Amino acid sequence: MTDSTVADTRRLNSKPQDLTDAYGPPSNFLEIDVFDPQIVGVGRTRYTTYQVRMRTNLPIFKLKDSCVRRRYSDFEWLKNELERDSKIVVPPLPGKALKRQLPFLGGEGLFEESFIEERRSGLEQFINRIAGHPLAQNERCLHMFLQEESIDRNYIPGKVRH
Repeated sequence: MTDSTVADTRRLNSKPQDLTDAYGPPSNFLEIDVFDPQIVGVGRTRYTTYQVRMRTNLPIFKLKDSCVRRRYSDFEWLKNELERDSKIVVPPLPGKALKRQLPFLGGEGLFEESFIEERRSGLEQFINRIAGHPLAQNERCLHMFLQEESIDRNYIPGKVRH
């Protein structure tokens, strides 16, 4: 009673996993951390910067380990560039916190530890979602954001060649 149209449901023979497989580096990885917030400037010119560290073995990125300092407006720039030049749906950034900027409310506003941590976490989520997208990984603006010390806002948009 053998029917050739029935799918073969036998288990595939898998090789036993050794320590190198279990604890070795993953075949492809991309890790981005946003950390070490620092307040820069005084008075009305104060702003917060964040360290953005990327580690990867993806061949599209020329540097496999990079660390740059960025501020919120740099993340806004990246979002705007991707929305303008790529075909991907760009996730939202954490909010601008306009109410926190009102001087009559008192307190530290934008510079309260809890707000800075909330924003740091939101920025980390944002950049990981973007960088994990295969189409975004080809965009020159993402490479500049993650790997170059300063952002050239007059760059020519386009794809990265590898």
